Amino acid sequence: MRATVDFAPLVRSGIGFDKMLNALDLASRLPTVDNWPPFDILKTGENDYRIDVAVAGFSENDLTIMQERNTLVVTGRKTPAPQNAVEYLHHGIAGREFERRFDLSEHVKVTDARFENGLLSITLRREIPEALKPRRIAITSFSPHEGHVVPQIEAQKEAA
Repeated sequence: MRATVDFAPLVRSGIGFDKMLNALDLASRLPTVDNWPPFDILKTGENDYRIDVAVAGFSENDLTIMQERNTLVVTGRKTPAPQNAVEYLHHGIAGREFERRFDLSEHVKVTDARFENGLLSITLRREIPEALKPRRIAITSFSPHEGHVVPQIEAQKEAA
C-alpha cells in the first residue's frame, strides 16, 4: 500500500509552483515501472549534473539521446545480429530495447555525452539567463531639491 501525500497546504502558500506540485502528485500516483537500465544521477557542481546509465551490451551506435523541451530521452535499440551468427548457451546480458526519460528543470541543457566501457555519461548544466537571475535593487531616500515645495496638509487647529 502506498501512502498518498496531500499537497493542498503547499498549493495554498506557494505561488508559481503548480507545475512542480502537479508533477509530484502525478508521480506519487503512477506505479513504478521498469527500472532497467540502472542509472546514477550525480551533482558535480553548483549548476552541473551528470547522469550515468549502465548500458552493457549496447554499442555507441545503438544509443540515442534527445532533449525535448524539459525532458531528456535516452533510447537503446540494438541492431539485429545476423541469423545463425552465434548460438547462446546462456544469455545473461540484457539487450532489450529501452527508453528512459528524465524530467529536467527549466534552463538545464545537455552539454556533453560520452560512452565508455558500457557506461553512458550525460553531462548537464543549468544556465539561468541573466534576465532571470536575482538582482539587488538600490534603495534611495527622498530628499527634496532646492525650489521643490513639499506639499503639506493644512487643517484647522482646535483647542482641546
